[in-house]
Amino acid sequence: MKVLHLIDSGGLYGAERMLLALVAEQIKQGLEPMILSAGEQGIHQKPLEIEAEKLGLPLVVWRMTPGLNYSETRKICEWAEHWGVELVHSHGYKFNILMSLFGRFSRKVPVVSTLHGYVHAPRFSRMWVYELLDRLAISRLDGVVMVGAAMKKELSTGLIRPRRLTTIRNGLAVDDTQRKASGPLPEALEEFFSTHEPVILGVGRLSREKGFTHLIDSFREIKQSAPKAGLLIVGDGMLREDLEDQVARLGLVSDVCLPGYCDNVPALMARSSALVISSFTEGLPITLLEAMAVRLPVVSTDVGEIPFVLDEGDSGVLVKDPASELVDAIELVLNETEAIHRKTEQAFHKVSGELSARSMAEQYLRVYNGVVAS
Repeated sequence: MKVLHLIDSGGLYGAERMLLALVAEQIKQGLEPMILSAGEQGIHQKPLEIEAEKLGLPLVVWRMTPGLNYSETRKICEWAEHWGVELVHSHGYKFNILMSLFGRFSRKVPVVSTLHGYVHAPRFSRMWVYELLDRLAISRLDGVVMVGAAMKKELSTGLIRPRRLTTIRNGLAVDDTQRKASGPLPEALEEFFSTHEPVILGVGRLSREKGFTHLIDSFREIKQSAPKAGLLIVGDGMLREDLEDQVARLGLVSDVCLPGYCDNVPALMARSSALVISSFTEGLPITLLEAMAVRLPVVSTDVGEIPFVLDEGDSGVLVKDPASELVDAIELVLNETEAIHRKTEQAFHKVSGELSARSMAEQYLRVYNGVVAS
């Protein structure tokens, strides 16, 4: 089966890493997947494209003007038909909307979408409009996959026939993650680890919904009991300047590092003492699964599918209110008690089994076969 994965992404975060793991497994299954990575004209190479090439995964780079581009979508459909596409798999609101409204094939080609999560943008903002359109658009697709059952309450499920709606939790290639964890780091990051102990890690887009302002505020308090501690927040985004201003205002410039994008997060995890997920909203972050695979203790807000993955707190530490609970939770993990060790071992066994990339790919294949046959 020839499967075309459509994505327009700006980084190498959860959705992108899930897609790479899925495509690698689909090749092992005997499918013929292809990643079509769209982006604005003038962009040379995106992080996803660099990583796909590094892994030897099939990739088509497609540059187009931003927004809901009808003419380019038609060209993509024409190219896909010439390639012999049998199923389209959309990742993200842009191609969900385009394929539901504008996608045209001369023959029936089913379209499946994975919903990786919503950012809950401010009302009437451009992103809010896109998310609203996305919720309507997916009702026109042949299959809709949620990365967690908790996402169901965010959807207008009355518009989607129940047989078209499925939950498949993200999966991880544990062996690959552990192999990456032993890799080298840039010299500047090696120096940061050599001068700070413990190091607390945060990973994600620098955007409001990730809650990094709470993490930085909490870190200031942690410094009182752990004066050599460091905070490393990996990722990039529109909130960078605000976070840098916050760090400077709190006098933490030498102890908080915002290095931007890093292509080997597991190597950072192997040298860190805890991963902290301070998000207000999430689907099922790949970063969480990576931490579980390298036995890194996790502190997280109890949002999205995270409580399920962490066994309601048996495999990590969950907080409801990051503003008031994050400090105590992080300090608990940094104490390295036997209870924390048991949590990380339980988390490792879970990601090695039911949350593996192989299990995820098997479930997607069942969805594909179902929509092709219908």
